[in-house]
Amino acid sequence: MRLCLKKIFFPLLLGLAVSSVSFAQMVYHRGNSADPETLDHHLTSTVYESHIINDLYEGLVVYDAKAKVMPGVAESWEISEDGLSYTFKFRDSAKWSNGDSVTANDFVFAFRRIMKPETGAKYANILFPIKGAEAVNTGEAEPDTMGVTAVDDKTLKIELESVTPYFLELLTHQTGKPMHQASVEEHGSDFVQPGNMVSNGAYTLSEFVPNSHIRVDKNPNFHDAENVQIDTVFFYPTEDRGAAVQRFQAGELHSNNDAPTEQIQFMREELGDQFRVAPYLGTYYYAVKANKEPFSDPRVRRAMSMAIDREFLGEDIWGGTMLPAYSFVPPGIGNYGEPAYADYKDMDQLDREDAAIALLKEAGFDENNPLKIEIRYNTSENHKNTAIAIADNWKAVGIETTFLNTDTKTHYAHLRDKGDFDVARAGWIGDYSDPQNFLFMVESDNDGFNYANYNNPDYDALMDAAAKETDLQARTELLYQAETMFMNDLPFLPLLYYSSLSLVSDKLKGWEDNLQNVHLSRYMSIEE
Repeated sequence: MRLCLKKIFFPLLLGLAVSSVSFAQMVYHRGNSADPETLDHHLTSTVYESHIINDLYEGLVVYDAKAKVMPGVAESWEISEDGLSYTFKFRDSAKWSNGDSVTANDFVFAFRRIMKPETGAKYANILFPIKGAEAVNTGEAEPDTMGVTAVDDKTLKIELESVTPYFLELLTHQTGKPMHQASVEEHGSDFVQPGNMVSNGAYTLSEFVPNSHIRVDKNPNFHDAENVQIDTVFFYPTEDRGAAVQRFQAGELHSNNDAPTEQIQFMREELGDQFRVAPYLGTYYYAVKANKEPFSDPRVRRAMSMAIDREFLGEDIWGGTMLPAYSFVPPGIGNYGEPAYADYKDMDQLDREDAAIALLKEAGFDENNPLKIEIRYNTSENHKNTAIAIADNWKAVGIETTFLNTDTKTHYAHLRDKGDFDVARAGWIGDYSDPQNFLFMVESDNDGFNYANYNNPDYDALMDAAAKETDLQARTELLYQAETMFMNDLPFLPLLYYSSLSLVSDKLKGWEDNLQNVHLSRYMSIEE
């Protein structure tokens, strides 16, 4: 009954939405996992939020349709010989949606704002390569001491702490996008509301109806507006992946950024090439509360990890669309070699179970005193089925499991705000192709993403040394040592390497499968 009601309501909603625009306009109906917690790009942290932010704002550089770095607001840039200074020249045609010119000061304001401790940006540390940024974020220095300078209105200079080979790619991230200072200061936290938001991307925010849709419309002041073919994009929260498939089949969605694993065979047969599976730079994992008894015992975390049959998860739960993960850094990442795989990677599953039972016994658990675990996961049949399979694995070694499910917004807010849990489902998609972007997550001072509350001074020291190392080979070795330590301590249990699962209509043109799974609406069109 619930699905039927959705199917009846949804076309009515679309009819009302489309009736407000000209029939000549091109409208893109886009499924997008969940509602964003916020559209303040300094406070966002999830992939589904970035999809919207990337349509609304443009940084110094952007990804093209194939996820290659290309000029954005900056039409060109120069890098100093020592690799520590980047000078960006802005295009004259870069404007805000209200017609104001985009200037270097808009970026200076944004970079300083995200680093201010009072902003509370969970993702601020992604910009720590900028000279002085970390000191500002920790309250040890004033924002104007950062290495970000407006040379003139159309020239921005950024100085780095050390050579950062991935810096340009890092700037494609939402944390590197500008802000319109006057509107932020006028409206405060309400600058993200329709009618208040001033953006500089291909689209402007028109509507945000929670649990229904977000509507963005083409920005006529965007510097490349003449090549933007889609006039209006509706983003719909599609936590129910099964319902999203039904909507897609009914023609109510042109795309959806995920798909239900229990329907993979059906989608392959019924949707053909409209069901896309592509390599993706990410790891699906479980965070373990490493500072909470009994999970603070590394033997317990290792036993939990060893008992999990990742091959079964990849093949039977995820339909062969995900690969077993025995490292946190996915293979094939840039500036690295082979990741630091777990030493039990090639063990037979039954031998792993015996070893897990022995470790639990050492830690004081047996059939008379079983380890009890609650798995917290966000709404999705995929995540539910994964949790049930892992509970079955754990039952085989004497672990008793219960479940707690919440919607995606609540789930991630709970993790970021240091809420209590035993084990929590999470996933990480690389913002740039470098191992640092995975390993930085469990640095002790990473309040935003160190869900495990892992605190290992030796690990922090390796990551700090890698950040200062200018020799790329020496840097790789330091990061490998850090990942080896990670895989011994297991604050996160790597489960699977991601593939992106997408539904893409034959009518949607310009969608290019890519490793980052980024798909800006400005590059696409609808063919009716």
